[in-house]
Amino acid sequence: MSDAAIHVEHLAKRYQLGADRGMRYATVRDSLTRMVTGVFGPRPPSTANELWALDDVSFDIARGEVVGIIGGNGAGKSTLLKILSRITAPTRGRARIVGRVGSLLEVGTGFHPELSGRENIFLNGAILGMTRAEIARKFDEIVAFAEVERFIDTAVKYYSSGMYVRLAFAVAAHLEPEILIVDEVLSVGDARFQQKCLGQMESVARTGRTVLFVSHNMAAVQRLATSALLLEHGTLAASGPVRPMVARYLGGRAHAHYRPARLTGRPQVLDAHVVDEHGAPVARPLNTDAFGFSVRFVLPHHRAGVKLGMGVLAADGVVVFTSGTEDVAVEVPSEAREYEARVMVPADVLLAGDYHLALCIWDAGEVFDLQEPALSFSLEHGPSVLYVSGDRKGFVHVRCGWTLEPAVSLSEVS
Repeated sequence: MSDAAIHVEHLAKRYQLGADRGMRYATVRDSLTRMVTGVFGPRPPSTANELWALDDVSFDIARGEVVGIIGGNGAGKSTLLKILSRITAPTRGRARIVGRVGSLLEVGTGFHPELSGRENIFLNGAILGMTRAEIARKFDEIVAFAEVERFIDTAVKYYSSGMYVRLAFAVAAHLEPEILIVDEVLSVGDARFQQKCLGQMESVARTGRTVLFVSHNMAAVQRLATSALLLEHGTLAASGPVRPMVARYLGGRAHAHYRPARLTGRPQVLDAHVVDEHGAPVARPLNTDAFGFSVRFVLPHHRAGVKLGMGVLAADGVVVFTSGTEDVAVEVPSEAREYEARVMVPADVLLAGDYHLALCIWDAGEVFDLQEPALSFSLEHGPSVLYVSGDRKGFVHVRCGWTLEPAVSLSEVS
């Protein structure tokens, strides 16, 4: 624990889902009783109007470690980061943080809307404990990274969500926090800026600072993190090296058919399943046959420039290949309605094994829907002489050109 940048012990957070009609004002005795039982005693029994977003979570993160926090929606990831960033207090347990924390959790936190971008940079730096000279030394670098030079003296309440996030991330990453905490808020930015942010977080990690981040993008988690925490229903299900943690997360969410839990009112995937070469649903296609994916999605409002993409991931989350409407010059119509896309994978490309499908809808300024994974599927061995065993290494079958002929011996040459 002496080398821990973050020490979390029996952390729990309870939210009240609805007001109790019979609720009365608490007495001093009630408050003291709740405080004592919350710190030293067992958790009181849950009621129908309570939600434990976190329940008895404990872990240590060493200085200089880069940790990804993964898990499904409602697993407690964002709640954990809010507690570590001191935005909300835990119901039970404690979190000990050693070092200056810079956090970027959601659009709207950390900046004062009435102040300009310039003033907010200096305000955030002061909150981090930096001197005005230290902030001024980093100022030009922050503004250049955020690409908001023209609007730096404008009140941030007039910024678009993209501008806001660019500046907020630039401040959090450049003002030299000893611990950088980043949530999935980066999905607000476009793809180019996301790559820029990932590069900056890599630079932060190389300086020996601690990085803790939440993402549904397993490729980003594996690119940045050395280890991962897997949360499930508010509890810490597992922790360890990043690749087996990602594999466990993806495997636990394996399903052959995708449907969203709720409608978001934004461009969104509504349905996805695996199909054969004729478009009929198939459970376990052969790897020697063409197969593909049927994807139904919706544009709730007229919107031009929307793009649809997919990625096939191996069982451990490694990206095998990606494909999108841009690759084949297919333009998504802008009319508000539902659409169906079919993406076909040629025969004899993937080796037999277990895979996951990621789906994404975005435009030049924003990612609207990212499901990773949307669904999982298995490819069976097909009747091919190439597959002489079931343990062939790799992901793809590449039809290489081979020639074979008798070699000329040295004696024949002489």
